[in-house]
Amino acid sequence: MDQFIAKHADKLQGTLSCFDRVLFRGYLPFFGGYAMASFLDTRGVHRRDVKRFVLTQAYRLKDHARQMAAREGRPYQYFGERVKKEDLARHIAERDGLTEGLVCVFATVEPCRTCSLRWREGSACLQWARRKCLILYYYFMDPAFGLIHVRRQPWFPLQLQVYVNGHEWLARKLAQHGVRYTKHDNAFLWLEDFARAQRLADRFVNLPWVTLLDRYARRVNPLLPNVLTPMLYYWVTTQAEYATDLVFKSRQQLADFFPRLLEHSTLCFSARDVLSFLGRKWHGRFEGEVVTDQFDHALRGRLPGRRVKHRMKRNWLKMYEKAGWILRVETVINDPEEFRVRRRVRRRVRRRGRRRTEWVPLRKSVAYLFRYRDVAQQSNARYLNALAQVDDPTPGLRGLDTITTRKHPAEGRSLKAFNPVARPDYHLFVALMSGEHAVHGFANRDLRAKLTGHLRDDPKRQSAQVTRLLHRLHVYGLVAKIPRSRRWRVTAFGHRVMGASVRLRQLHFPTFYAEAA
Repeated sequence: MDQFIAKHADKLQGTLSCFDRVLFRGYLPFFGGYAMASFLDTRGVHRRDVKRFVLTQAYRLKDHARQMAAREGRPYQYFGERVKKEDLARHIAERDGLTEGLVCVFATVEPCRTCSLRWREGSACLQWARRKCLILYYYFMDPAFGLIHVRRQPWFPLQLQVYVNGHEWLARKLAQHGVRYTKHDNAFLWLEDFARAQRLADRFVNLPWVTLLDRYARRVNPLLPNVLTPMLYYWVTTQAEYATDLVFKSRQQLADFFPRLLEHSTLCFSARDVLSFLGRKWHGRFEGEVVTDQFDHALRGRLPGRRVKHRMKRNWLKMYEKAGWILRVETVINDPEEFRVRRRVRRRVRRRGRRRTEWVPLRKSVAYLFRYRDVAQQSNARYLNALAQVDDPTPGLRGLDTITTRKHPAEGRSLKAFNPVARPDYHLFVALMSGEHAVHGFANRDLRAKLTGHLRDDPKRQSAQVTRLLHRLHVYGLVAKIPRSRRWRVTAFGHRVMGASVRLRQLHFPTFYAEAA
C-alpha cells in the first residue's frame, strides 16, 4: 500500500494493520458417527442408553452454568428472542465496574450439529443431524483481551467457540507499554507512535493460543476432567478479520474523498481484479461467484455510513469509513482452503534424500494464524495500491465554490460567476483543457475556433466576446497571460478546478453531454 500512502501522505496521521474480530472453534475428536460410537463403547454406554447418557451430560453442563453464575454473583439470563448480547454484556460490565472475571451467562435456543440414534434392520447406529438446543454464552472480562465470550453447546459433540478482538488486545498492550492513544469502539483515532503500535500488533499471532483457549475450555466444560478424559479440544480459526486502518488528519478530508473511492471500487473493479486482490489467479476452472455490492448502513437503523464488499465464495474484502476519521480496508477469511501455505507435505515423497516442501491449501488450525495475517495483509495492500490511481477531487471541488461566486474586483464592474452545469461554460472548460494548448498556450482566435457554434453569429463580435471571457477567466485565476506575447495558458488552479468540473458533470449527466457534443 506504499503507493496509496505516498500519494496521500499529507492527509494521513498514520496507518495500522491489526486483527479485528477473531472466532476460534474447539472440536473434540468426534469427527463422525463411528468416532462417537467408539467413545460410547469405551465408556460402557449401550446403544439403548445413548439418549439417557447424552441428556444427563447436557443437564450437568446447564447446571454448571447456573452454579458458576451464582457462585460468582453474576446474572444468568435466558433470551427467547434475538438481542445484542455483546452490547448487553458490555453494559453490565461497565455498570458493575468489572475489570476481570465472569460478567454474565446468557442462554438462548439456536441451531446446532449433534448426534442422532438411528435403527436399521434391528441394530442401532449413530449419525450426525441438525437440531435446535440451548446454547450458553459465557462473557468474561479478560485482563489481556477485554470482553470475550465463550459459546458452549451442551449437546454432543460439545463444540466450543471463543471470540476475541485484536483491537481490544492491542489497546491493553499499548497501555502496558506506555503508548498513549485515543480509541473509539474498535478503532484507534489517534496514536502517539504508529510504528511501535504496529510492532505490538504483529505479536498477536505468536500468542500461546492453545494454552489460552484450553484455560477457558476447562472453566466452562466440567466434563473434561472425568467423562472426556484424556481428550483435549482441537482449536481452529473459524473466522478472522484483518483490518488496515488509514487514520486521516481531518474528518472533512475523508468525508470529501471517501465517496470517490467508493464509486471507483464499485464501478471499476472487475471479478478478475477482486481475484487478484485476494491472491487468486483468473482461470476457467474457477467454480464460484465473485460479487461486488454497496450497502448503506442507515437503511437498517445503524449509524449512517456506507461500505463496499467484494465477495469471493465465503471470503470477502471490505472498505468502509470508521468513526469519520478512519478509512478501513478489511479482509475476512472464512474458508482458508482458497489460499495457500508453504509447508512439508504429509506423504513420504523424497527427492534427493529430502522431504518435499510444497504450496498446499491453508488449513484452519490456530498454528497457521500467521498465514491468515500474511494473506490478509497482502490483500489489503493490493487493494489500496489499486485505489492509488483515484485522485482526490477535494481541491477541485472546493475550487468550484470560488468560481461559482460572483466576483467584485476593486476596479470595474462585478463579474458574473461561472456555472459548470450550464452548457456554454461546460464547452468553454472543455476547450480550455484541450491538450493541444499545453505547450504553447492559446490565443483569442484558437479559442474562437474551439467554440464554433457556441458564440454569436456575427464574426466581428466573436472576438470581443472571447476577450470578455478571457477577462473573466483571468480574474477568477483560471488562466494567466504568457509574458511578452498575446497568448494565454491555463493555471494549475484552472487545471484542477476545470478538470474536476468536467469529470463531475460528465459522470452525473452522461446522456445530456453526449447529446450536447
